[in-house]
Amino acid sequence: MIETTLWHPVALSHAVEQAPLAVQLLQHALVLWRDGEGRVQAFTDRCPHRGARLSLGRVHGGRIECPYHGWQFEPGGRCVHVPALPQFTPPATHCATRHGVVEAYGLVWVQIDAGNAALPAFEAEGDERLRKVHCGPYDVATSAPRIIENFLDMAHFGFVHDGWLGTRAATAIDDYRVEPTPTGLRATGCKAWQPQSNLHSTAPAQVEYTYEVTGPYTAVLTKVPEAGTTALAGWRESIALFVCPVTPESSRVWFRLAVADFESPDEKLQAFQHTIFTQDQPVLESQVPRRLPLDLRAELHTAADKASSAYRRFLRTGGITFGVC
Repeated sequence: MIETTLWHPVALSHAVEQAPLAVQLLQHALVLWRDGEGRVQAFTDRCPHRGARLSLGRVHGGRIECPYHGWQFEPGGRCVHVPALPQFTPPATHCATRHGVVEAYGLVWVQIDAGNAALPAFEAEGDERLRKVHCGPYDVATSAPRIIENFLDMAHFGFVHDGWLGTRAATAIDDYRVEPTPTGLRATGCKAWQPQSNLHSTAPAQVEYTYEVTGPYTAVLTKVPEAGTTALAGWRESIALFVCPVTPESSRVWFRLAVADFESPDEKLQAFQHTIFTQDQPVLESQVPRRLPLDLRAELHTAADKASSAYRRFLRTGGITFGVC
């Protein structure tokens, strides 16, 4: 399964502290923990001795300790101590299953199986003119691809986000451009009339969007409102959507906000994004089937849906099978 060789977000970095943390990814139970040098480790959440969950244990002396018999595993995964046999030197075969793990964008990313996949890009991360804030996580009862497709969809703004990102009085979608990229797609020239496009809106505005799918379960949008429609001059923002595919029909979601605002408290920035996503969530969880259909004949499409249609083609040609049907 190609999805196991991709990098997926599983937790906020600051959530991985001293105690082991249990997470789920692609129907795999994992445990995250920090070794003696503060580096995050990711193991299968199962002791190879008798199958107990390592996440119920503790981290001691830079090792993770099983809660059942106290076996201790070093960062490489090898068992280095069996309390019942103090003089025993465990062989190399006595080891926990270790997975690739990195920290980026304030999140912990895990790769189940080794591969050459690159971490999904978020170009705004390196822009010091933009402040970075997380929103989430949200546990959503639908597939990761359904969530990404919703993120690319502007035709729902006037209905799901009436009075915020859209209005029922202006629901027409102008033509826009979509082109394939190595990581998915890029949609440009996307425009929407929005009563309140962002936290600092002072007037309704025509807002220009650019969308980029940066991986099967990740996407980024940038939005620029008309000049003079925000309280902050030169307002711009970039929002990354990072989705962890927990099961084929359930997901965990984070947003990474990059905004030209260094004054508002985090809670205020997060509250606006929270309002928008919690408007989306009940609709997302109502969609049937929860897995995204890749056969373009399974659901109806119009020209306004060209970004989502391109996304479905990308998943199909890329061999993605988790969260689709």
